[in-house]
Amino acid sequence: MNTKRFTEDHEWISVNDGIGTIGITDYAQEHLGDIVFVQLPEVGKSLKKRSAAAVVESVKAASDVYAPVSGEVVEVNTGLEESPEIVNEEAMGKGWFFKIKLSQKEELDGLMTEEDYKSFVAKSA
Repeated sequence: MNTKRFTEDHEWISVNDGIGTIGITDYAQEHLGDIVFVQLPEVGKSLKKRSAAAVVESVKAASDVYAPVSGEVVEVNTGLEESPEIVNEEAMGKGWFFKIKLSQKEELDGLMTEEDYKSFVAKSA
């Protein structure tokens, strides 16, 4: 089962078989502008929910990317190191940042569904 959830900090996580793929939303990349650099976490690093996991830099600003759930980093998208603009082109797909093995699946319950996230963004616009 594939579950996609969202945070108030504009990260998304798509979970499949206990592994979560994490990135930033289209809304976030649009507001950041042209992405010029992405700093990814180390594979094997343990992350706690809401801890800074990665950094994304645009021509406008640098922003932390937070872990939406706790777990261990099992893979990073090394393609972003060479081509950070992939985040602008496909934030919700090929522009993912890292994958995490969830240590506490119940943390997903505190995240927004896609419908909730769309309402959240509409209110903050």
